[in-house]
Amino acid sequence: MRAACLVGGMRVPGTNFGGTSLGVFTDTVRALTNDFFVPLTDMAYVWEPPGFNAYNLGDRTTGQVRYTATRADLVFGSKSILRSYAEVYAQDDSREKLVHDFDAAWAKVMNAECFDLVAS
Repeated sequence: MRAACLVGGMRVPGTNFGGTSLGVFTDTVRALTNDFFVPLTDMAYVWEPPGFNAYNLGDRTTGQVRYTATRADLVFGSKSILRSYAEVYAQDDSREKLVHDFDAAWAKVMNAECFDLVAS
């Protein structure tokens, strides 16, 4: 679950390669929020493919495009185990949980393979 948090958490702060906006589902870029997971689980939106490896997230009633995503982003809405994680993090009361899980996952990744150092 923490790995899913890490992936979604990194999309929102605007850390995409080349500064692309694909998969950035927020208006508050550079803030660690659960905004990435909310549109993935909200039935008010519909996903439509405008081209190769890209999907527009549009309002279901007006058709206005709100965000653009990649296939990798949509995995969180379509695969059952990842969907369950997305639903947990998308809840309003899970914002602190997302930050806590992100912190734990980030520390685990950053400390991997670092414990074999010998002090002199």
